[in-house]
Amino acid sequence: MSDTTADQPRPTLPAHLQDPVTRTVVRVQNRIVQAAREHLTGQGFVELMPPIIGPVTDPGGRGSKQIDIDFYGHRYKLMTSAILYKQASLLAFDKIFCVAPNVRLEPLETANTSRHLVEFRQLDVEIAGASREDAMGVAQDIVVQAVTAVVEEMSDDLARLGRDPQAFAALLKNDAPFDRTTHEEAVAHLARLGHDQNPDAEIDWEGEALLSAQADRPFFITDYPKGSRGFYDREDADRPGVLRNYDLIAPEGYGELMSGSEREYDYARIIARMRETGENPAKYAWYLDMVRAGIPGSAGFGIGVERLTRYVAGLDAVWQATPFPKTPGVVSA
Repeated sequence: MSDTTADQPRPTLPAHLQDPVTRTVVRVQNRIVQAAREHLTGQGFVELMPPIIGPVTDPGGRGSKQIDIDFYGHRYKLMTSAILYKQASLLAFDKIFCVAPNVRLEPLETANTSRHLVEFRQLDVEIAGASREDAMGVAQDIVVQAVTAVVEEMSDDLARLGRDPQAFAALLKNDAPFDRTTHEEAVAHLARLGHDQNPDAEIDWEGEALLSAQADRPFFITDYPKGSRGFYDREDADRPGVLRNYDLIAPEGYGELMSGSEREYDYARIIARMRETGENPAKYAWYLDMVRAGIPGSAGFGIGVERLTRYVAGLDAVWQATPFPKTPGVVSA
């Protein structure tokens, strides 16, 4: 994998759609999503159609901006994440998933990271009564099932893309849980590599790439510090200041595939976390009314569909993993 494609001009829409590489990538992506659906429905999950707009959305994006729309005289948001609605869905079903569109106006400095889109899809999963470890196991199963399906059924397509199936040998020949490292351990390791990572913040993109490049199979980073993520990530009761959350990092330098956590569901703690993170609780009236009435504890995650496709297909940049790419700072059809 290289980052050179990230700096190259994006092709025009007709040329991109007609490119044999794009057509092959879309076929691979279709099988990835199909494999995820097959696995989740086989485990008793219910697929929901996600919302696209709402009065509020996930406030936890890394420096990205939300998009407002006029909804009959009311200011609504395009979804940056369906996290709040996933929690609401558990009032009806114990295990849900959706393939959710998201729109985030990412900072211009992300334009050449090769890993950011303004418009993207997430495979969102939420499980009532689940622990962090339960959800991490589901996430691993999805990735393994998707990679297995592509490797076993789409060898010709992988060959057209120049993706060697042996890149997945460590993933497919090892049934053990993905390795796990804490945020604190990751920060210390990055320091040994000469990378100055803020210990109170999310692992930055350069740090993720360094850690990712040293791995031969996906791995989890857990226990991010309080303040680095949204109010809905649950704080560890036995370790104040540490969140019960996790990211899944792809190997070979591809970086983050997924973020997730156990969810906070206690009304008073959610209010306190909102205020700590600078959020106005009044904006979240419908959500807080629901929490006050009682919602189940849960754990869940969102896997970036285009990022997972990029990893499986061995693409240089994530914009190659969508037929209609919208990248930071680039005005396109």
